Amino acid sequence: MSARSLNKVMLIGNLTRDPNLRYTPGGTAVCSFGLATNRTWTPSEGGEKQEKVEYHNVVAWSKLADICGQLLHKGDKVYVEGRLQSRDWKGDDGQDRRITEVVIDNMILLRSSQGGAGGSYSNDSYGDEPGGFDEGGAAPAANSRKSKKSSSDEMSDDAQSAEDVADDVPF
Repeated sequence: MSARSLNKVMLIGNLTRDPNLRYTPGGTAVCSFGLATNRTWTPSEGGEKQEKVEYHNVVAWSKLADICGQLLHKGDKVYVEGRLQSRDWKGDDGQDRRITEVVIDNMILLRSSQGGAGGSYSNDSYGDEPGGFDEGGAAPAANSRKSKKSSSDEMSDDAQSAEDVADDVPF
């Protein structure tokens, strides 16, 4: 029996580019985007404050991928939570390639670049992700931006659905 291990990533950063929403040949949504995180420190021997930026490749699958493709834009500040995953493939030039990505299962929009309020989103189940993703295998899809409902529209939808359910309650 092997010892337990942990592969958990939590990042807060800004999107470096608009998300790229695609679909696998099987119809599963996959969304990828870049995330920049930064760290500042002052050297122990003194001197000026230092800053370093790290760039992360982030991937979302299924329902969360659709949500990321619709809501996220370059510059948005987000919290993402997931795991590290590396994959290998052969490039068009025949060279072996390797990339390490953060495969997310939770995302919280902290601040929109348009100044809107944030929200929390996650995949309902963890078994929706396919076993692998071929670099050239996903067909590009139109990245449609749906308009967000206002909070009053959402509240009226919730109230309407609560009334519908109340009619079905047997007691």
